[in-house]
Amino acid sequence: MNGIPDYNIRSMSEDDLDAVVAIEQDSFHTPWQREHFDQEMVAAHSYPFVAEYNGTIAGYVCLMSLFEEAQILDIAVASEQRGRGVARMLMDHAIGVARLKHAEVLALEVRGSNIAAITLYERCGFVRTGLRLRYYEGRDDAVLMELSL
Repeated sequence: MNGIPDYNIRSMSEDDLDAVVAIEQDSFHTPWQREHFDQEMVAAHSYPFVAEYNGTIAGYVCLMSLFEEAQILDIAVASEQRGRGVARMLMDHAIGVARLKHAEVLALEVRGSNIAAITLYERCGFVRTGLRLRYYEGRDDAVLMELSL
């Protein structure tokens, strides 16, 4: 796919958490804590995945799917892996899993200033459906987006 190396997308495991938490802390102003990922790995309707390359975690996505709605709860790519299509692979995988779970819509929210992420989501077919003003730390808006499955 677009000449990118072979990444293995698989379910997140306990062994991945040190790398996942490091990527999370490097990627977000208000990062999830390790416990959030622990909970995602055991929750009945959660599907956390990692992208692995040469034994290293390149990124991850946390998907929740319940009945007709699925949601991307968290997605990030290691800074040294950005620009290589990893986020798109993770999104494509999450979209496929949501479809397998018979979701009709896949939703997410993204920081309004995160133009790279918004562009990725739009390329995946998401459309903007709303705005939460000053949602992030009371400053940045949250853009609500959905993909009809």
